[in-house]
Amino acid sequence: MAIDIRGRDFLRLSDFETAEINDILDLAFEMKREQRHWSLKGRTVIMLFFNSSLRTRTSFEIGVAQLDAHPVVLNVGQDAWNLEWREGIAMDGDSPEHIKDAARTLSRYGDVLAVRSFPKMKDYEQDRTDPILSSFAKYASLPLVNLESAVEHPCQGLADLMTLREIFNQNTRRKKVVLTWAPHVKPLPLAVPHSFALAAAMGGCDVTIAHPPKFELAPEVMAQAREIAGKAGGSVKVSHNQQEAFKGAEVIYAKSWLSREFYGDQGAEFKYRAGLPSWTVDEDKMALTNRAKFMHCLPIRRNVVATDAVLDDDDCVIYQQAENRLHAQKALLVKLLGESSR
Repeated sequence: MAIDIRGRDFLRLSDFETAEINDILDLAFEMKREQRHWSLKGRTVIMLFFNSSLRTRTSFEIGVAQLDAHPVVLNVGQDAWNLEWREGIAMDGDSPEHIKDAARTLSRYGDVLAVRSFPKMKDYEQDRTDPILSSFAKYASLPLVNLESAVEHPCQGLADLMTLREIFNQNTRRKKVVLTWAPHVKPLPLAVPHSFALAAAMGGCDVTIAHPPKFELAPEVMAQAREIAGKAGGSVKVSHNQQEAFKGAEVIYAKSWLSREFYGDQGAEFKYRAGLPSWTVDEDKMALTNRAKFMHCLPIRRNVVATDAVLDDDDCVIYQQAENRLHAQKALLVKLLGESSR
C-alpha cells in the first residue's frame, strides 16, 4: 500500500521512516522499468543553486521535464545576486534580498522549492544548523527539497539505497557494506557520507565506516544510523583500519570528508593527513573484498580517491548510481505532489 507523504519537506533521510523511503524507491523502480507514464503537468519546480552542480542540476531539470512539469533554475550568488539569511540585521552589504522575502515570494509561484547550499566550512556549529536551508524551511509554504547542504544530501542517499537494492536483488539485509574515507585535494563536507550511512542503515546492511582517527562523522548522525540499522536488522560499526574493513565486503563506497576537529583550518588538517598511510582505494585493497561493487557519488578525483583500475572495472557501479538519481528524484517529486499515473 502506498504511503502518503504529500506536502512534506525532504531535508534529511532521518526525517522519514524506512518504510516511507522504500515506498519512494518502489515507485522509482517502477519508473525505471518505464511501464507507465507519470505526469505533473502544470506544476513548477523551482531550484536554487548556491553552489554549482552537474548531476543534481541535470537529473532534476531533466526529470521535471520528463514529468511534464516546468523547471525553473536560479543560480544564487552569481551576477552580484545573493540572499541574506541572518535575522534582524541591517542589510547594508552585498545581499540585496532576504531569504524571508524570497521564500515567501517563490512559494506563490511554484509547487516545489529545491535548494542546494554547501557549508562555508569555517564555523562547524553554525554550519551544522544549515542556516540557508533552515531559513527556507521556516519561510517557504510549499514542499522544500534539500539538493545538498552541510549536513545531508538526501537525494543522493535515495539513489544510493536504490543502487544497493539493485546490487543485492532487493535483499540488502545483513550485506556487508563499507563506507571508506578517501583522500582529496581539499576538505569536503560531511553531507554525502552522512546520507549514505543512513541509507545503508535503512537497507538493514551491516555497515562499517572506515576512516582515520579524527575523521568521525557527526555523533548525532551515527546515533541515528545505529538506531535505524537496528530496526532494519543491520548494524553500524567504525574501523580505523581500511584493509581490515575491506575483508569480505560486498560493497565499497569511497568518499572524502573533512575532519570536524580541524574544521576551518585546512592547513592543520592537511598537516595531519600527511602523516597518514595511503587511503586511496586501489586494486590490492579491492582484492580483499568479496568481489565488492565500488560506489561513489561523483565527481571523483581519479588516482586520488580511487585508481583508474578500480573505476574502470566491471564491478564499478558509479554510472548506475548517477542514473538512479534521475529515477529516485522523479519518484520523490510525484510522491511529494501526490500525483498518480495516467
